[in-house]
Amino acid sequence: MSLKSERRGIHVDQSELLCKKGCGYYGNSAWQGFCSKCWREEYQKARQRQIQEDWELAERLQREEEEAFASSQSSQGAQSLTFSKFEGKKTNEKSRKVTTVKKFFSASSRGGPKKVPPEKMEKAMDQIEKYIMTRLYKYVFCPETTDDEKKDLAVQKRIRALHWVTPQMLCVPVNEEIPEVSDMVVKAITDIIEMDSKRVPRDKLACITKCSKHIFNAIKITKNEPASADDFLPTLIYIVLKGNPPRLQSNIQYITRFCNPSRLMTGEDGYYFTNLCCAVAFIEKLDAQSLNLSQEDFDRYMSGQSSPKKPESEPWAPDACLGVQQMYKNLDLLSQLNERQERLMSQAKKLEKDLIDWTDGIAKEVQDIVEKYPLEIKPPSQPLAAIDSENVENDKLPPPLQPQVYAG
Repeated sequence: MSLKSERRGIHVDQSELLCKKGCGYYGNSAWQGFCSKCWREEYQKARQRQIQEDWELAERLQREEEEAFASSQSSQGAQSLTFSKFEGKKTNEKSRKVTTVKKFFSASSRGGPKKVPPEKMEKAMDQIEKYIMTRLYKYVFCPETTDDEKKDLAVQKRIRALHWVTPQMLCVPVNEEIPEVSDMVVKAITDIIEMDSKRVPRDKLACITKCSKHIFNAIKITKNEPASADDFLPTLIYIVLKGNPPRLQSNIQYITRFCNPSRLMTGEDGYYFTNLCCAVAFIEKLDAQSLNLSQEDFDRYMSGQSSPKKPESEPWAPDACLGVQQMYKNLDLLSQLNERQERLMSQAKKLEKDLIDWTDGIAKEVQDIVEKYPLEIKPPSQPLAAIDSENVENDKLPPPLQPQVYAG
């Protein structure tokens, strides 16, 4: 899990995923707590031990059968003819089977082990897995000796209690209003639910892979660009919450116990399966901080007292064309503009009324003050005189200049 996923609100206790071999890398429950490198080493060691044990078993069976055959030949004269023929056929059949097993584990005529192409070996292992697990499915899936059923009920109850979680809370980059995206989401939910109907671990793993590919396609269509791992995990969590797959924990444990280890260690199947395990772990530890909610709101939603506000449904039909959708959006925009204009006109009329009331109020206050404190204007005691009336030296001034006309 990356730091970006943690910033989006997905908090998984990384200390629980450390490789138990102590190499410092992160392990995974699908690999029994080891990282991919340590698990590969342990797998190779276990495989060599198994081959050695098979060799020893084949040689021991061969010796026992040879001794039994020699013993039956020595006592053949004391037995009846019919019984001798029956024992002979039985011994020959056993010898033939043991010889076949011995040839399977024995070296080639050149002195070295037979080299089988990896593709054929993988195909043979898949066929063996399919045959054995189909026969043993009802005995090994969710056995009574484990608490898988108890975990299934706990996870289902937890997912039902989280039905109110919205894509926005998980930062899911998927727009289900787009028809193609909605179809991809439905297919992803169908695939993750269909996992429970499969019997072979490889088929269950294939359902997880198909579900994950539909998720990547939905994100790509929504964002018009390739999806990233940080977008994939929140969307997978949302798909699990929305689909609530039956017996989820039992299916995960069944795949972990009986699937070909090479599939879980390498390739896209192992990657998608690891993300599913992380998604289930996140759901089990989901809290208010993971969804950026207050503890009070989280408790109310979990108890069912209230639910988050959901956006109103669109007025157009789900199968409406883009032109009709755009028309409805334009009508909604015009309606919003009309309401805004009405609010502005109402505020303008209110402002005009307030100005009139303010003017009338000021005039009334002035009138009240004038009536309370009347202004008395007294007439002047002496008539006004000319500015130069007190200038006694006016007579000594020279006469004013007169314009003169000169003849040119």
